Amino acid sequence: MTLEEYLKIPYKMEIVEDTEEGGYVASFPDLKGCITCAGTLEDVVRNAEDAKRAWLEAAFEDGYHIPLPAEEKYSGQFKFRMPKSLHRSLAEHAKAEGISMNQYCIYLLSMNDALHKNVNATK
Repeated sequence: MTLEEYLKIPYKMEIVEDTEEGGYVASFPDLKGCITCAGTLEDVVRNAEDAKRAWLEAAFEDGYHIPLPAEEKYSGQFKFRMPKSLHRSLAEHAKAEGISMNQYCIYLLSMNDALHKNVNATK
């Protein structure tokens, strides 16, 4: 791959607030050691893009292996433990709706997830 091709790859950027010193820290988990900080979100995103470019340029020039972004895979399944009373309540509500408890839980989780996205979008 060419350097320009690597620069076009959408590497995952993680941003966390620096609660001790203020500002924000940005990193790219797939690009080990590629990290930067800034006082505002706008600045940390801009700095992160500059840091990613510099990291990729240096790695490319030095012949260092540049990893591709890790793919996250989800099976669609997970185990979930709950109180027996909640299990009973969910099963009863699902039965009243004429659907399986699995379908009912997916409905509830989807509705809550949509609500959570809308609340965060307005912040």
